Amino acid sequence: MRKEPHGSQVPPAHLGILGFAMRIWWLPLLFALALAGAFAQKSMVLEATAYTSSVRETDSTPFVTATGMRTRLGVIAVSPDLLKVLPYGTKVRLVDLGSVYGRGRGQFDALFAGRLFVVADVMHPRMREKVDVWLPDRATALRFGRRLVRLEVVEYPRR
Repeated sequence: MRKEPHGSQVPPAHLGILGFAMRIWWLPLLFALALAGAFAQKSMVLEATAYTSSVRETDSTPFVTATGMRTRLGVIAVSPDLLKVLPYGTKVRLVDLGSVYGRGRGQFDALFAGRLFVVADVMHPRMREKVDVWLPDRATALRFGRRLVRLEVVEYPRR
């Protein structure tokens, strides 16, 4: 290798392509990291509440979600700010982290275990960074209370 006047080294002419490749060795690594990030599973911890199909908790059509789907176990509503990150049709898993007061961790794991939830409804515009899990009866919804859940995105909807 010969030295340039300003001190940097220049590879010999016969190593032209190899010399160029040695200078950009990091490019395939950067591409691989970007590709892995595009397919990484998104996970977030959010506050969750529960709702039922009653007119006092919903609008005048309590058994129909914002997407037109019938309410059922496995339907969740998200706050309007989360619709940008979790659009309608996104499939997620929920893990119970306990109440917001730090009690009852895993109490609803049996309800969440192995179940895919789908984003099919939206909460009132005043809500921020929250999810609402549909439950069939008011007593269970009240027992659910305010909890922390880890939401893991399984599949985004096709565009």
